[in-house]
Amino acid sequence: MRHAAALAASLLLGPLLAPAPAQAQGTTASGTANGGAGLAIGIGGAVTSLDPHFYNASPNNSLAMHLFDRLVERDAKAQPYPGLAESWRVIDGTAWEFRLRQGVAWHDGQPFTAEDVAFTIRRAPDVPGSPGGFGGFVRAIQKVEVVDAHTIRLHTAAPHPLLPTELASVAVISRHAGQGALPEDYNSGKAAIGTGPYRFAAYRPGDRTELLRNDGYFRGAEPWARVSYRFIANDAARTAAMLAGDVDVIDQVPSSDMAKLRREPRLQLSEIQGLRLIYVTPDRSRRGQVPFITDNEGKPLAANPFDDVRVRRALSIAINRQALAERVMEGTALPTGQWLPEGTFGYNPEVRPPAYDPEGAKKLLAEAGYPNGFRMVFHTPNDRYPNDARAAQAVAQMWTRIGIRTEVEAAPWASFSVRSSRQEYGIRLGGWGSVTGEASYALVNILGTFDREKRTGASNVGRYSNPDLDALTARAAATLDDAQRAALLRQAVKLATDDVAIIPLFQLVNSWAVRRGLRHEPRMDERTLATGVRPE
Repeated sequence: MRHAAALAASLLLGPLLAPAPAQAQGTTASGTANGGAGLAIGIGGAVTSLDPHFYNASPNNSLAMHLFDRLVERDAKAQPYPGLAESWRVIDGTAWEFRLRQGVAWHDGQPFTAEDVAFTIRRAPDVPGSPGGFGGFVRAIQKVEVVDAHTIRLHTAAPHPLLPTELASVAVISRHAGQGALPEDYNSGKAAIGTGPYRFAAYRPGDRTELLRNDGYFRGAEPWARVSYRFIANDAARTAAMLAGDVDVIDQVPSSDMAKLRREPRLQLSEIQGLRLIYVTPDRSRRGQVPFITDNEGKPLAANPFDDVRVRRALSIAINRQALAERVMEGTALPTGQWLPEGTFGYNPEVRPPAYDPEGAKKLLAEAGYPNGFRMVFHTPNDRYPNDARAAQAVAQMWTRIGIRTEVEAAPWASFSVRSSRQEYGIRLGGWGSVTGEASYALVNILGTFDREKRTGASNVGRYSNPDLDALTARAAATLDDAQRAALLRQAVKLATDDVAIIPLFQLVNSWAVRRGLRHEPRMDERTLATGVRPE
């Protein structure tokens, strides 16, 4: 209980870390087609819905942060500070009380209250058709108690010190607009009524979202009257749009264009070590035949080869991560053997990037009963992560060299993500950003056993399951002492790595190109936000 109180007290220091409220101010013309106080942003990742609870993917979350707020927010370094909740405290070992801001209004003028928070917690884990939702962030909540219009208590079955951190990932939606609303109602704008700094104007899937400033925003009006949030998947096109002045900011700066953009006097680069892991997920959802996995004659294998840890280890040590980082990513990524960068909470310094050992990989395959390898298709998105399809091609070549003849099939994120979530792939490339800056985020969502009732494994597309890892994750989540919890998380990292739950490749360095005359705050969670751009 003493540690819980200490944690609560430390989190209440959030206002000291919070960004200063943005005040309305005059701005110079942005040089975009919007003119005036407009800002145009070009993003490389596809937004699949304006429903903030539909899909826990970075492009969706980035856009949602313009329209919606959260009880707890996170700054550019992944540190929490007060959002719609002005304070929070532990009542006892299993109850948190959140005091909500007064005077906050939805975009349609109706007041924000605790009933909206209660509705949000009920709705977040239960969105029809979601390919990977937000249930993991509210899994610990057993009971929601509305004390009054601006006070809510959240009860958990066991002590859960990470609750405020987890709620920083859940957008708060309005009950009056969200009751019965489906993702298409948010896409049309009907239900896209938030408390955030910008209001919905238009949404064109696969193209752009247009936003208007919320002049009544509780932190003060933003400097940009209009924001055009554009999806530009092609790397060359995104760079060209930046050089032509069609946009003011782009994210996912192509590594091949870094040197050119650094030399351009009209632009500047904004960079930070990110929290995004690029990794490989083999299918573990079936014991028998696996889609796109065959013997060398093209006949489906009778048993899932990925169930054998020797095969998974062979795949891992067949990968030259240093070559990927240097040649494919051109220095914009760091080789890794785990899912968090050094210095984060739960990082295990004993877990190093696996050594490149193709001969050792061949021996493991032979021991597992595949002396001549087998054939497979490696699926990847081609417009979601920097150099995603190129990285997949390089990995496929490395696997082919050890006898696993691998073809690559790339697809746009909008279709890839849906098929991946349905377990239609045998092995695929993916990415995970641990935006909480600590290890349990991945342990619950991509490594935890998929369980709708327990709300774990929401983004565990490979359906990996390890009861020992689940138990260790649960122990860590209920441990109030920071040092003890960190030790448990380090153990979990080691266990997941030894079992090759996923195959980590590298961690990204986040980068943006920004027009001169603008200040940009780079974020570890790779969110691309108009609120992070200011005129100089």
